[in-house]
Amino acid sequence: MSAIHTVTMPKWGLSMQEGKVNLWLKEVGDTIDPGEEIIEVESEKISGAVEASVSGVLRRQVAQPDEVLPVGALLGIVAEKGASDADIDAVIARFQAEFVPPSADDADSGPQTQTVKVGNVEVRYLKLGEDVAGKAPLLLVHGFGGDLNNWLFNHSPLSESRAVYALDLPGHGSTTKVTGIASLDGLAEVVIGFMDAVGLECAHLAGHSMGGGVCLAIAKRAPNKVKSLSLIASAGLGNEINGAYIDGFVAAASRNALKPVLAQLYSDESLVTRSMIDDMLKFKRLEGVDSALATLAGGLFAGGRQAEQLASAAAGKPTLVIWGENDRVIPSSHATAIPGATVKVMPGQGHMVQLEAAGEVNKLIGEFIG
Repeated sequence: MSAIHTVTMPKWGLSMQEGKVNLWLKEVGDTIDPGEEIIEVESEKISGAVEASVSGVLRRQVAQPDEVLPVGALLGIVAEKGASDADIDAVIARFQAEFVPPSADDADSGPQTQTVKVGNVEVRYLKLGEDVAGKAPLLLVHGFGGDLNNWLFNHSPLSESRAVYALDLPGHGSTTKVTGIASLDGLAEVVIGFMDAVGLECAHLAGHSMGGGVCLAIAKRAPNKVKSLSLIASAGLGNEINGAYIDGFVAAASRNALKPVLAQLYSDESLVTRSMIDDMLKFKRLEGVDSALATLAGGLFAGGRQAEQLASAAAGKPTLVIWGENDRVIPSSHATAIPGATVKVMPGQGHMVQLEAAGEVNKLIGEFIG
């Protein structure tokens, strides 16, 4: 029998229980290659595309636009050309008869965030994947104003072959808010302490935006702990930064003020959903957040300039640099700042390239550290 493959509703993040079908990106009869985007779905957090994991032909669009389905539900069928309609119908019927939507108990039994104390900072983190002999773990470090969910589309795919950790930096997410940290070095000190606390003697580091600068600062302070660097739209590689974005993010206290600021992060501004804005406002209203962000912004990006230049810290380390060509926060011209680095500037992409072009970014990082 020719191979028949199901396309199902993905699970993006620990809290996702269902998703809404936005639109099909491929038509029935289209040839599909691995990594191609097939269908766009929307969680309560963000919209994203489901990518093909196999080659074949799209034979069925089971789910319809605007339909809300649980995680794991059948969306469509990709099959080899020789698969008969009868065989495909049988696979669909069997799947629908046997499918059981996940319950709240199922969600609670999966991977959960944990916390670890580093000095006076309680650090939240999430570990996915298993420790594999001969494969150093990967640590994901988010950017200014973000949290470990900035790796929503990257964390799980990258953990298929090794342990992958993502954390909330001081002043961010669910990590301690009141820190007084105002430098990349100060953030790096906490991340190094985190690595020691969870037993990461040496790891591949991947950082986005300010998180890239933190990774460079770690490489400078503790080079023995860094196996490689994957820097995405990284801070610390040039002077320029969009100061209006930083100031606007720190000051925004309403939906109307925050939406145009967040829109600058994406090439597709429709990704800035009402839920995303509301979640960010809830975070910014937590006690200590305003102070932590203002202190950090004042130390790192005062006057619309980056205070720290750390390209030299990558010397001797295998380094991958990824950038969106249309980045409106940190210019893509900074991508060539590290001599000898592998550089990929992605046309049409913006600052949050790891979310908007997750498949390609995952492939680049996976091959680079593989």
